[in-house]
Amino acid sequence: MAPSLFRTVVIACSSLSLAVAISPGFPYGNEKVRGVNLGGWLVLEPWITPSLFDNTGNSAIVDEYTFCQMQDRAIAQSVLEAHWNSWITESDFEAIADAGLNHVRLPIGYWAFEVGPGEPYISGQLPYLQKAVTWAGNHGLKVIVDLHGAPGSQNGFDNSGQRMDYPTWHSNDTNVARTDAIIKTIADMFKDNPGVVPIIAPLNEPAGFDGSNVLSVVRQYWRDSYGNIRYPYGSSQQSDTVVLIHDAFQPLNYWNGFLTTADNNAQGVAMDTHIYQMFSDSGVAMSDDEHIQSACGQKSTLSGFDLWLIVGEWTPAMTDCATYLNGRGIGSRYDGSYSGSTAVGSCTGLTGSASSFSSSYKTFLRKSWEAQAITFEAAGAGWIQWTWKAENADEWTYQAGLINGWIPQNPTSYEYPNICD
Repeated sequence: MAPSLFRTVVIACSSLSLAVAISPGFPYGNEKVRGVNLGGWLVLEPWITPSLFDNTGNSAIVDEYTFCQMQDRAIAQSVLEAHWNSWITESDFEAIADAGLNHVRLPIGYWAFEVGPGEPYISGQLPYLQKAVTWAGNHGLKVIVDLHGAPGSQNGFDNSGQRMDYPTWHSNDTNVARTDAIIKTIADMFKDNPGVVPIIAPLNEPAGFDGSNVLSVVRQYWRDSYGNIRYPYGSSQQSDTVVLIHDAFQPLNYWNGFLTTADNNAQGVAMDTHIYQMFSDSGVAMSDDEHIQSACGQKSTLSGFDLWLIVGEWTPAMTDCATYLNGRGIGSRYDGSYSGSTAVGSCTGLTGSASSFSSSYKTFLRKSWEAQAITFEAAGAGWIQWTWKAENADEWTYQAGLINGWIPQNPTSYEYPNICD
């Protein structure tokens, strides 16, 4: 094992310090993570599959919670099952592997594991999670199992399963306890398969921006998740599974020293950060050159962090023009249809089918993709693009980028290798 893999693997035993190397199913820190998210499959997102929501005929259905709550249950279940069977299949895993990628990140909601009293969710996702792991193994891919939605919602976003003004996950001990139990279940499911499932992400995007109490709960939850994931056999034996925590929308220096060898001899921990440039008025107002400069400028921010650092979500797109990207019924900042925003320009030709994209726009998407991929590899352990496919937002999808030329068939074949120099 290479020396860098011992960086976070020293544990204390009485008065002795023993270098005990874990053996994750991927050489993090030595080989770059290059992957893609399987968004919108086992957790619905209106912007990824708008037809599922539009076909309900009910504008109040804005997330998976209301999708199950506000229409005939048998219809909802039938639609979900058809979607699970068709949105991602083994052919997608084959195509992802053929594109030179080595990881997929697979979002799943807590309701796949248990549905509480009064919760409308429809379960049935677990067989597809198991299929995904089998398919990944068939094609040499690694799976990051990512708990994307927790009871009460950890961020209030529709991608948590339930869109709400104020997330409530952190404010209810029962919510957190239920989430802990689910992480134990996931860890137990995959503890003996680190060759295909080398990482578990215990919670996507907790809303650390929503008050200090969220952060105190999240910090303890990360510690509890570390124990639940690294010690699924009990305290006498550790697993080889890496724990992928999220920065909770805090600057990386907030997390300096957290769950490192210096912090309770923690080992096998990685940090997930998500980098987008279109979820603010100032972001969408930037010029193409400014977007590229911003992407390249991330190198100084990301470099030198004391855990393996993976940019787990990012995109070559630089507008919020995709339909429902900000939520069903909510407009775009770029064209001024988002309440309170000032229009930058028209969204025409910037979203939808790649057939409507100009050659200059495709060139920009290529430069945007390369600037970010180069930066994230230079500064961290690698990247996972959001997302593999979408019904009507080609600028966001890896699949469409491959087909239309703004993503290379080999992720290390750059047309603009010096774009950040």
